[in-house]
Amino acid sequence: MTSRTDRTTAPFTVGFDLDMTLIDSRPGIHACYLELSARTGTYIDADLTITRLGPPLEEELRHWFPADRVAAMATLYREMYPTYAITATPALPGAREAVDAVHAAGGRALVVTAKFEPNAKLHMEHLAIDVDAVIGDLWAEQKAQALTEHGASVYVGDHTGDVRGARTAGALSVAVATGPCDAAELRAAGADVVLDDLTRFPAWLAAYRADGSVADLA
Repeated sequence: MTSRTDRTTAPFTVGFDLDMTLIDSRPGIHACYLELSARTGTYIDADLTITRLGPPLEEELRHWFPADRVAAMATLYREMYPTYAITATPALPGAREAVDAVHAAGGRALVVTAKFEPNAKLHMEHLAIDVDAVIGDLWAEQKAQALTEHGASVYVGDHTGDVRGARTAGALSVAVATGPCDAAELRAAGADVVLDDLTRFPAWLAAYRADGSVADLA
């Protein structure tokens, strides 16, 4: 088992969610669901699927396929994903600058996501976003495993599940209202800080590092 990092001695570390936090994954995921529908002959409302991104793929597939086909459909989807989703997916505004701000502060930036890890790494490589590690296949409270292991003191995400992951890890929850959950919902879930988007993150981080301020900039 990998030993846990001591936050008192480790470099300042910030974790970021991926879908709808660092990247706008809607175009690529939409294309994947259309292709999955075409290949399987099963109706999938791709427009609906991209309004509820965040939870693991299998949770969405259960809306469209019987339980005994979900595992196989997840495998097929993940195999198709590099062809249909990687180049179709842009970085969200402020994503590179947010990661760069962590590095400029002498810290480490991680991606901790529910997405299939090899595909998450492909996104970072394609977009040339220079993170220190990518950890996939973790959702909500499970994200605390990676956040704790890497000594992350801040976790940035767009979903209430990300808030739960941060709080379970004892990390500061910074939420961005760029995904399916609005600012009020993120606050109600217990986010410590809510930002409109990642363009606000470098200024927030500078204030936080200077005096511990956790004021919202939303």
